[in-house]
Amino acid sequence: MENLRRLLPSINSLVVFEAAGRLSSFTAAARELRMTQAAVSYAIARLEDHLGAALFRREHRRVRLSEAGERFHADVTIGLSHIQRSAQNLRAVATGGHVTLACSTAFAAWWMVPRMARFRADLPHIDLRIQSADRDLDLVGEGIPLAVRGGNPGDWPQYQAEPLAPEEIYPVCAASYLAGRTRPETAADLLSHPLIHLEEPHRSAATWRDWFAAVGIDGRRVPKGLQINDYVLVIQSVMAGQGVALGWRHLVDGLVDSGVLVRLTDHVLATGMQFHVIWPREVALSRPAQEVRDWLLAQPGA
Repeated sequence: MENLRRLLPSINSLVVFEAAGRLSSFTAAARELRMTQAAVSYAIARLEDHLGAALFRREHRRVRLSEAGERFHADVTIGLSHIQRSAQNLRAVATGGHVTLACSTAFAAWWMVPRMARFRADLPHIDLRIQSADRDLDLVGEGIPLAVRGGNPGDWPQYQAEPLAPEEIYPVCAASYLAGRTRPETAADLLSHPLIHLEEPHRSAATWRDWFAAVGIDGRRVPKGLQINDYVLVIQSVMAGQGVALGWRHLVDGLVDSGVLVRLTDHVLATGMQFHVIWPREVALSRPAQEVRDWLLAQPGA
């Protein structure tokens, strides 16, 4: 690091350079950093002098990163982003802070939200932030301590994992759907009902064909029906009486217990896969993150 001190006029010059390069404007960078435009220009000029390279092309009313500046800006941005995330994590630990949990929208809506009152009662000192995404996120790159993910531990060698719930699936419908209809009692009975299909675009998910195949029914007999690429919308469609859908036990058991949904048939597809709470191996969990992890794993059914 002693060599770095000789290369750079100050670490602050990197912050100024990152803002100016990102905004393509010394004036806008000055406004963002609450500096004068002259101070930004001076900091950039000193940095260029120390590095012996022109980082910007000065044009009329604007600046552009030079070729060397673009390469340097990419590295500086990555470095400062890592420092920022690390500082935020340290501050969160020191102040009690917040804990971010990454999960699917379905898990957030049908598992986490119904338990939020219990969470606030058990861990009132923790500010939980739920970050849902279509794709599984890079926890280290995003600075996220915890996630819920379906699969097997060997699928994520860079993470530690503890099982939260097994993947078990059974058909569900709304009580209103059964009004005026004969309730299906067997898997074969469901072939004559409108089925709602989850077309998962980013994660692997069991299908109606998988469920029927487990009881020996040829997948070619399965009607297509309504296809939706978001499980929250699948369940909302079921609640609206649009048909029958597959229900993942850990997500829909509460809705069945409350009478919002009705379970159909005795057949349950157990895939052998489990949903896990995971966290990065190379990053130590803060005390609040450990408490959230332990709370998740201690919930009934986990």
